[in-house]
Amino acid sequence: MSFDFDTAVSAPFRMQPGLRRLPAGALQLTPLAPGSRHQREKLAVLSAYAHQALLASDGFDPTPALHTLCSQAAAEHPDAFAWDGRCGHALRLGTAVEAGQIEQLAAGSFGLGDEVARCLKGLPAAWRLTGLLSLAFAEDFAIVDGDSGHIPWLAVALPSHWAPETKVGRHFAEVHAPVADNTLIVGASQALTRMVTGPDRWERFVWTVTAHPRLHAHPQHVDEQRWAALPVERGWWRSERQTFIPVPQQRQAVFTILVDVEPLASAIHTPQRSARLHDAIASMSPAVLAYRGLTPVRDDLLRWLAARR
Repeated sequence: MSFDFDTAVSAPFRMQPGLRRLPAGALQLTPLAPGSRHQREKLAVLSAYAHQALLASDGFDPTPALHTLCSQAAAEHPDAFAWDGRCGHALRLGTAVEAGQIEQLAAGSFGLGDEVARCLKGLPAAWRLTGLLSLAFAEDFAIVDGDSGHIPWLAVALPSHWAPETKVGRHFAEVHAPVADNTLIVGASQALTRMVTGPDRWERFVWTVTAHPRLHAHPQHVDEQRWAALPVERGWWRSERQTFIPVPQQRQAVFTILVDVEPLASAIHTPQRSARLHDAIASMSPAVLAYRGLTPVRDDLLRWLAARR
């Protein structure tokens, strides 16, 4: 995962947009190896909790943005995804979707073809191409509408301690209203929406330390008391790379979210990283610590990081 630690982790810590323009040719999608962790967790979520992951506002048509995403996938990774304007083909899964119809063209690596086809058949026809993209790539997706400032469509199987079903159809500022110390983000929401739905491509990074080891962290499926039985050194580093793929003719953007989770001790593996993370957490406000669930472990975490500097 292309998480930029030095850019993302700094002190004093501030909740801010942190957008930077992507250079021409920068990749925004990550094809999944068959049987990979992201794919297995997404397959489980889309099979059991699709109603919490695949969401759209009434009457919203995602077709232009979805086709833009398919074109981007095929252009970036022709060995993983093919798109002819109507049919999306996940080459490594041996599965294609056209007009909501599923075609299994090969067994797929690790015999995943049947499992993927069963999952997709369980989805409404209108969501099957989205489901295929979700299983072919590590990223989750959302659509940002520049005219309304709303987020009318979500395909998020691996949320980071938030519930997609409570965000769909809401304004960008509303979505970020629960975020602690959110003044900069909410205050700039209108300008940010215009920016990310323009012609340029953008990326940003977010991170946290968590007691939850899985990629899927919907609040209904997370043990919020896990820190009570887990020493901080056995915690997990959760990071995201977020990018925006413009759909300029619609004044929209496809928002991509690439989540990664790894053992904290593995991620914070140098004295320099320990020092940067220590100083960032030490500078967090009580509101941010509470929002991230770090209040009860703050002191232990700072002691552990200080010993590794």
